[in-house]
Amino acid sequence: MTAASAVSGASAANLAGRFGVACTHCGLAVPPGLVREGAPHGTRFCCAACATAYDLLQSHGLGGYYAFSERREVAVRRTDRSYDEFDHPAFAELYVQPAGEGRLRTELYLEGVHCASCVWLVERVPLLVPGAVRAELDVRRSLARVEWDPRQVSLSAIARALDTLGYAAHPFRGVTRDAMRTREDRAMLTRIGVAGAIAGNVMLAALALYSGEFHGMEREYERLFRWVSFGLTIPALLGPGRLFFAGAWSALRTRTLHMDLPIAIALGAGFARGAINTLADSGPVYFDGVCVLVFLLLTGRFLQQRGQRAAADAAELLYSLAPTSARVRGSDGAERECPAAGLLPGMEVVVRAGESFPCDGEVVEGRSSVNAALLTGESRPAGVAPGGAVYAGTLNVQAPVVVRVGAPGEASRLAQLLRHVEEGAARRAPVVAFANRLSGVFVAVVLVLAAVTFALWYGRHPQAAWDHAIALLIVTCPCALALATPLAVTVAVGRAARGGLYIKGGDAIELLARPGVLVLDKTGTVTEGRTTLVAWQGDDAVRPAVLALEDGSSHPIADGFRRAWPGLAAARATELAHHVGGGITGVVNGAEVLVGAPRFVATRTGADADAWVRRLGDATLTPVLVAVGGRVVAVAGLGDRVRDDARATLDRLRARGWRTLLLSGDDPGVVAAVGNRLGFAPGEVTGAATPEAKLAAVVRLKAGARDRRAPVVMVGDGVNDAAAIAAADVGIGVHGGAEACLATADAYLTTPGIEPLVRLGDGARRTMRVIRRNILFSLGYNLLGVVLAMTGVISPLIAAIMMPASSITVVLGSWLGRSFDATATRPGGRAHGAAGAEPGTGAAAVAA
Repeated sequence: MTAASAVSGASAANLAGRFGVACTHCGLAVPPGLVREGAPHGTRFCCAACATAYDLLQSHGLGGYYAFSERREVAVRRTDRSYDEFDHPAFAELYVQPAGEGRLRTELYLEGVHCASCVWLVERVPLLVPGAVRAELDVRRSLARVEWDPRQVSLSAIARALDTLGYAAHPFRGVTRDAMRTREDRAMLTRIGVAGAIAGNVMLAALALYSGEFHGMEREYERLFRWVSFGLTIPALLGPGRLFFAGAWSALRTRTLHMDLPIAIALGAGFARGAINTLADSGPVYFDGVCVLVFLLLTGRFLQQRGQRAAADAAELLYSLAPTSARVRGSDGAERECPAAGLLPGMEVVVRAGESFPCDGEVVEGRSSVNAALLTGESRPAGVAPGGAVYAGTLNVQAPVVVRVGAPGEASRLAQLLRHVEEGAARRAPVVAFANRLSGVFVAVVLVLAAVTFALWYGRHPQAAWDHAIALLIVTCPCALALATPLAVTVAVGRAARGGLYIKGGDAIELLARPGVLVLDKTGTVTEGRTTLVAWQGDDAVRPAVLALEDGSSHPIADGFRRAWPGLAAARATELAHHVGGGITGVVNGAEVLVGAPRFVATRTGADADAWVRRLGDATLTPVLVAVGGRVVAVAGLGDRVRDDARATLDRLRARGWRTLLLSGDDPGVVAAVGNRLGFAPGEVTGAATPEAKLAAVVRLKAGARDRRAPVVMVGDGVNDAAAIAAADVGIGVHGGAEACLATADAYLTTPGIEPLVRLGDGARRTMRVIRRNILFSLGYNLLGVVLAMTGVISPLIAAIMMPASSITVVLGSWLGRSFDATATRPGGRAHGAAGAEPGTGAAAVAA
């Protein structure tokens, strides 16, 4: 019995002793009110659930459970769930695999698993549920592997049986990665522990041998210590050290020069030399050095692995923004907690104010506001009502809502976005491929230098020849060189993601580090991509009346007015009438109000509409006239407003050497006006470009590039720009176009505006500097090691200490290096473009 179970048993016995009666099933104390005299066989239960579990076991001949001296001393806690979702086709698609002969199998995470009696009980579920074929429980991970015949029983029935016994079941998906990491860590720590223990004992034997060198030792004792060291070194190499030999063997089979190859040669050479001297009963043995090398190398690899993992976790940081559990509402209206990984399409979840949505879905009950800054970058919460869409990771701000699950877990928009980031981070940039090729060449050079070192020293001192050659093989392990590039790219991608720049791969970083041709779409890229009130001329007092008429309209112009005056209270309008192609009329405070196109208003009022339109001074805007009591009192100019940061950003990019082009499908006159405002030359602006024309333009730019290293970058919202984005050397999707950009863009800007393009280029250049610094450091470090080993300055033991130090230095250099600033502009930061002129100036530029 373990210490934990003994303590648990002692506490249960104390409680039972205090009340005088212990529960027959779980052993806990039975409250006095539940003690019934005359119960059959003297049974007593602390709760109804324990009584049910006891009756179930006894009726199926499983009373042997109570013969275990160590049982689960926890009262049965049934959830009384129906588990109907386990029979859903979507569940089968996600979690169920065929097992042959018409059977199915799945893995379930069970709550309440404690000890060996749980294993015995769970594995006898087939006796409780006809049709259940097999149940195996991994008690350490609380993982049950269940196999059943769907023609005889449903998975929900098996789950209900487990629930009756106190083991609430959940799909195991979502925790496998952490479990795998735990297994890897434990396995590595076990290797390190075994290697350390062996190394300590071999060092004790070596200490005795070294002492004998100075003070003398009987031959039989010297021989004993030699053979003891030899015997202990064998399991050190076959056990913990096997990791390096397996890597070397794989390298030989694939005909590649892997970093484990020189390590395996060094360890093998040291052991072989020591074994020969042990058999010959003369000369030094290297077993102490070999065992300590295994220990130090494993320790260095473990620390290196943890550093790499910390860097990789930076790219996954945003996963923590999605909740791990959800509140599911059943068909009876009751709510229950469920892991977010267990959600299935069609379920209904309750999300309270202040909680994040656990999945993508549709609101079916309630009204609230949602902060979707994580995905859209919009800082202001947006209202949602029944029928509205919500997304995992976004925040419910105002009131409880009920959401029907549409895309849970890995199918959610957030998971897709981050999966693209993860997949892209593993994509190898040219500089990564170069570093890998360099590592292979470096290993070959090291092997040659080791042979040269051995040959040069063998004639003068055979023993020193072995030492120096082994030291060279160890100290020049190209671990740091192999880590220099991918680790820096991984850290950079993670930091960029935390700063609102989602980059899919290291190749994009390398290309963006050099200036080239930057092609920008207009609508939604350099402009806000929505109808906005840009100019206002006339009486400000009429604005509440305009809002009164437009309040219930879904027209884009009405939306532009509402967003322009968010804090203005609308007046009350009656007799509203919509005129297709004209405008809207109504009565406000007893006066007739008209809001519409110039021709429509002029026809109703007889006013000179052209004179009012000329007041706007911008032919690219859509004019809307406002008339009260038959007289025009104001004119509004609405259009797709140029982003506030556009001109300054483009000027900064041009100063960095980028050639900028504007390519749009809008009217050529409108595009030319916008281009002129943003500093584009006439030849750098193209309007009325179809998606096919945009694609052809990008292909033409790539083919005609004078400098093949200068990239052609396409920036767009990902709708009609998708083909051009995919064809460019680097495609960039801007804020607001996430869905269309995910499949084709190499980078995605989550914050409004194009200012992040400057941060993207600057961060890419800094990342390349970190990569070059890492490569130069690792080459210089290894060159120093070669010199020290060939000149006999360092021993194999010192080389083993120096080798992981170089890798750790590269890890720290990548982690601490300044690539992307994760705190510059995070998703959800203030949106650009909230500017406006003073009322009454005639130039009220209002943006959302």
